[in-house]
Formats: sequence, C-alpha cells, structure tokens
Amino acid sequence: MTDIAARLEELRERGLYRRLRLIEGPQGPRVTLDGREVLLLCSNDYLGLAADRRVREAAAEAALRWGAGAGASRLISGTMAPHRELEAALAAFKGYDRALLFGSGYLANTGTIAALAGPGEVVFSDELNHASIIDGCRLARAETVVYRHNDVEHLESLLRSATGKPALVVTDGIFSMDGDVAPLAELLDLARRHGARLMVDEAHATGALGPGGRGSVSAAGLSGEVDVVMGTMGKALGSYGAYVCANAETVDYLVNRARPFVFSTAPAPPIVGAARAALGILESEPERVDRLRANARVLREGLAAEGFLGGASTTQIVPIEIGEAEATMALCERALERGVFVQGIRPPTVPEGSSRLRFTVMATHGPEELCRAAREVGAAAREIGLLKAPTLAG
Repeated sequence: MTDIAARLEELRERGLYRRLRLIEGPQGPRVTLDGREVLLLCSNDYLGLAADRRVREAAAEAALRWGAGAGASRLISGTMAPHRELEAALAAFKGYDRALLFGSGYLANTGTIAALAGPGEVVFSDELNHASIIDGCRLARAETVVYRHNDVEHLESLLRSATGKPALVVTDGIFSMDGDVAPLAELLDLARRHGARLMVDEAHATGALGPGGRGSVSAAGLSGEVDVVMGTMGKALGSYGAYVCANAETVDYLVNRARPFVFSTAPAPPIVGAARAALGILESEPERVDRLRANARVLREGLAAEGFLGGASTTQIVPIEIGEAEATMALCERALERGVFVQGIRPPTVPEGSSRLRFTVMATHGPEELCRAAREVGAAAREIGLLKAPTLAG
C-alpha cells in the first residue's frame, strides 16, 4: 500500500472521505444527481440566477464580443471594458469609491489580507472565519490573533494588548457554516477606537442581507464606512469570481501589491458578463431577496417542528449539528434516498465533534418543497436513531 492509499484509507475509517457527485443539467431547486431527480438544498445559487436565461445570454454575448478568455493578467494586457464596467457597478451597488475583481473569493481574501498586513502588524480573525481568511492570515507576514466567535469583549481585550501596532480586523459577514451574522457595528466601533482597519467577507451576505440584498455591511448601515468589503460573484450573482470594494487609495494599493491579482489571468469575459447581468437583475428585482428570506424562515420552522434544535442562524444557511462525522454522513445518505440532497459537513471544514447537515435555501424553492424536505430529513433521522419518534397523545 502506498502512503497516499494509506492516507485515503484513514480518511474512510474516520468518516472523512469525500467523493464528487455528478449534477446533470444546470443548478436549480431540483436537479438530476447521479441519474435521479432530487431537491437541491446545498447550492449557494441563492437567488436562482445561475441558470437564468438573461444571465446565460449575457455570458454568451460577452464570449462572442470579447472572447472566451482575457489572455493575460490585468496589469499586462488583460484589462478589458467588461472588467471596468462590472467594477463600477459593484462599487456603486455597495456604496464604495472603487471595486477590484479577483479570480475567486479565495484569491480575493488571501491576496487582500496578505497585502494589507505586513511585518510588525497584527491581524485579528474570528475563530469561525472561512478557510480563505485563515489562509490569508497565514500568508500575511503579520502576527495573527484569533478571537472567540462574535465575542466583542474578547476582541477588545486583544486590541488593547496590541496598542501601537497597525492592525486589521477580519470577519465574515454571514458565517458560512453557521448562518449567523457578525456584529459589524460593534466591530467597526472597536476598530476605530483602536486605530485598526475592518475587513468584511460578504460572500454569503450579498443578495441575502441588507436593502436590496446589498449585504451585511449595508444591513448594519455602514456602507462606505467599513474599510474593505469582499464579495463573490459565484453565489447569489450566479457566476464566478470575486471583488473587493474600498476607497480609491486602497484599491490602487491592491492593484500593485495583491499577488493573486498581479500574477493571475484576468477573469474571463463570459463570467464577467454573466455577473453584470445578474447584478442588474438583483437591482431590478429585489423581491428575490424577500423570497429568499421568507424561504429560510419556512425551512427553519419546518426543521424545528421535526425536533431539530435551532442554532444561531437567521439567514439562508441553516445547519443542524449532528456531532460525529459517521452519523452525519449516514443521515446525509438516508435523506438523499428520500429525495433531499443536503450536504454533510465534516472536519476540517468544521471542528471535531461538530459535523452537521448544512442546508442552503434558494429564492426559487417553493415553500411546500421546503416543508417536505424538513419532514423527509426528520423521518430519515428517526430511521437511523438520531431523533426519537413522536409520541402520540392519548
């Protein structure tokens, strides 16, 4: 047995082995998975725009006009009119001077954090931040200090101890595995009092929170005040890639110092065209955001009625914590047999002992579908002994 085979076997024994599942056709509330139709409850296509005809046509038109690829990095010959147009639209949507496109959310976070935090400086990171933030902290040459999840008092004590050092506070807006929201007003107040910058990752908040889906920063009434806002086009905007919004000076600095921007080929025109069309739809159809929020409430209430304990989620990300990885995947597979595809999340994505099913709701789900999904997952949990059967009165 090779060392790689041995590592794979260890993953299987610990219930951590992963495999790719084949989705046939576009994303949607229902998909064909490995040849069978199922209800999809683990997609980040929150507003149902990935398969929207207008978004697909915009991608095709951009490909025909501008080509399938950008050809080079933005600083060489890759900057094209679609990039500038989308950046201007995103900046206006978010309430910032400028925006800068990146190839993915992972690249945006790692590049921005590493560029903004250097030797002799400190990055303060929420303990439940996304892996891309964690890796950005690792790549930065600054000291990294982790504060307890959403614990403003803990962060304040840590900031006091770092007085005199330039600092960056980084947090998710919506936390991707728990669905709760960061206390941004308090975080910004702390950052200002201690001379630190605040950076917010709105990958899961854009299209879901705030007026017209403008995100968690907008929901907190802080548009244009938070120093750096990152967002993605691959979730609610139905395309791919990411962006960072900030003042003109900060964006100019990132153009010069963010290595994933400097050394990566520019985002392809078709995905830029698709994202621009999706942003236009979001702006003209804010009712999609209202439907997403209403659907999230329906699912949370349905799961609670089945006996699942509610967590801290107030958003379209609705986890139910199971605990051990093996039990989580057993429930995932049993739910799939009942026609509900909801993904099991295991370490290292979440801490040991906190494996969970992570539901993600779409605006295009019907309320009746979500009620049925809750019932099916509840029945699946009872079948394998994770929930007790309901007691009949009388």
